[in-house]
Amino acid sequence: MTDLRIRAAGPGDLDAVLAFWKVSAEGTSISDDRDGVERLVDRDPEALILAECGDALVGTVIAGFDGWRCHLYRLAVHPDQRRQGIGTALLGAAEDRFVRLGGRRGDAMVLQRNERAQHAWRAAGYAPEEQWRRWVKPLTD
Repeated sequence: MTDLRIRAAGPGDLDAVLAFWKVSAEGTSISDDRDGVERLVDRDPEALILAECGDALVGTVIAGFDGWRCHLYRLAVHPDQRRQGIGTALLGAAEDRFVRLGGRRGDAMVLQRNERAQHAWRAAGYAPEEQWRRWVKPLTD
């Protein structure tokens, strides 16, 4: 895909990102709202990475770094644009960001039921660590 552009999201992109996730992302998160994504971009302006083809948003990934660990969330590619290297380009941008920040290992949140995503993550060189289980507690109602 020669006209693919990778860039960090800005405040003007947030509504489009939320609409994109409704079509392209698997599952939902408590943070999938304007306030949640706005806080992310305000706190870390380079964390939400977009892929665009022309004027169309075709992919996203959140590359969060807390100073110690590198976390990947919301890798999503529009269903009509999959298997064209967009996810690979987004992960490359995220991994480059992590290396620049001093990160040494990336981890990804991948739904167990999402076999397509598991295949994509494996193809990108990631592997599950079966000895870990995610524990969560909602902090708001």
